[in-house]
Amino acid sequence: MAKTANINVRIDPETKSSAEKLFASFGITVTDAINIFLRKSIMEGGLPFEVKQPRYNQETEAAMKEARAIMDGQVQAKRYSSVQALFEELDAEKESE
Repeated sequence: MAKTANINVRIDPETKSSAEKLFASFGITVTDAINIFLRKSIMEGGLPFEVKQPRYNQETEAAMKEARAIMDGQVQAKRYSSVQALFEELDAEKESE
């Protein structure tokens, strides 16, 4: 019998379950899939797929830019005196669209 080594991976239960179902439909286990991934990575000399940055629409890009500016202290985050005040502003924005 071949010697084996263990790899411990933490993953959320929903992802694990989805992966198990997917790989079961191919007749393989998650362990088999990981072995395939690792062997293919070795053969390719890197990841066996292209890694890219996700592309977001303009609204999402603007929101992420604003969030970064808030985190960096460049922009003051909005504050509300109550939840009602927040909802009133959101409703006003919705009506102006």
